[in-house]
Amino acid sequence: MDGARKIEVAAKRVSRYVLRLYVAGVNRRSSQAIRSITEICEQYLKGRYDLQIVDIYQRPTLARGGQIVAAPTLIKKLPLPLRRLIGDMANRDKILVSLDLWPRK
Repeated sequence: MDGARKIEVAAKRVSRYVLRLYVAGVNRRSSQAIRSITEICEQYLKGRYDLQIVDIYQRPTLARGGQIVAAPTLIKKLPLPLRRLIGDMANRDKILVSLDLWPRK
């Protein structure tokens, strides 16, 4: 079984993902983070994820409540355990591992 197929099989073990992506305004870095997370979700979690995008400039209360200190930040609320990923969201492998989508050996 190739790597992509193993990831798909691992992703199907969990029924629903709840994700929240915090970004800081409309800029290149925010757009890249949104695009990257959306592509991963559509490829590996199609029809099984809820992704909320929060602009911390537009909704600072949510940022404070989520204890966000940097943007972009991705929070995986479900399935547990809760995970936080901070940075530009360009490292696909790091995102897959953080979302528990990387196949375990």
